[in-house]
Amino acid sequence: MENQSRVFAEILPAAAREFAVKEKEHGFEMRVVNNQNTGNVNQAREVQVTGTAEVCCSADRVSLRVSVANSKESVNEVTNSITRRLEYILQSVRQHGVSERDTSVRRFLRREAEQYHMEAEVKVTFSDFDKMERVCSVLLEKLDKSVCVGTPHFFHSAESLSQMRRRACVSAVENAQQKACEVSQLLGQTLGPPLQVREEETREWRSEDEEDGGKCQDSAPLPHIPNIRASSRVSVSFSLRDRSRKKL
Repeated sequence: MENQSRVFAEILPAAAREFAVKEKEHGFEMRVVNNQNTGNVNQAREVQVTGTAEVCCSADRVSLRVSVANSKESVNEVTNSITRRLEYILQSVRQHGVSERDTSVRRFLRREAEQYHMEAEVKVTFSDFDKMERVCSVLLEKLDKSVCVGTPHFFHSAESLSQMRRRACVSAVENAQQKACEVSQLLGQTLGPPLQVREEETREWRSEDEEDGGKCQDSAPLPHIPNIRASSRVSVSFSLRDRSRKKL
């Protein structure tokens, strides 16, 4: 019958503080597993460590709403007036490299007394913030008061959020590997390949200064570009090899 014995040696975070600078959670565990079978002893050594990381991601998309409105005595007149301005807006957007799939147009026609009133809105999504600013300047300069340019709305695309989560996890694993390497050197061991990687906790939150930055009564605040932060905590087990052990 096979007998198994397990020996656990744990080094508390306070004893390993020099290996955990600037980390919120520290600690590792060294484990020795002895398998005895017919007098043969096989020792499997491993070290378990935790690693944490935090990354920040700025908004990579911005949506802009541009609206025009006019009133005329006939439907054709008001339609033609709005259509001409819409064509100029869409042409300006295309000239700045924005594709049709990132542009949408809505029109609304109603009658008020003896006149017909039409409103139209163009919603444009930019991935280049400089192009968005140039489009705003062109439209305000050429169309003046006949156009209303809304406040830009910055947001994160699904791709950027997914990439941010992956970066946080990978960085946490890298930190855990660095910690395990320093621990193995302290114990006179050689760090072997990883045995298990487990992500134990993930968090996401918006920057604290996003809500109320830069507001004043005398002038409109500049649009704030929001940031999202993500953190990851992982647990990784590595095998250990004795440096003094001769290779056969």
